[in-house]
Amino acid sequence: MFRALRVFFGLFMILVYVGMAVLMFLNFFNWNTSLTWFRYLLAGVFLLYGVYRCYRQIAGIDYYHLKDMDDDEDKE
Repeated sequence: MFRALRVFFGLFMILVYVGMAVLMFLNFFNWNTSLTWFRYLLAGVFLLYGVYRCYRQIAGIDYYHLKDMDDDEDKE
């Protein structure tokens, strides 16, 4: 159950970051034209981080070592 929630949350956050990148590129928030460079910078950062989170999700990289805890529980 916990693993399914982590997968769902991971996919949700990927959609949030990529969605924010698209909204920034499209100027959904109607920012001033003098901040165009900053809007594109934020969009790029959101997109790169969304792609990075997607890579982590697919590769199964886990920063909290929860997979190690699952292995320990299986051994007992």
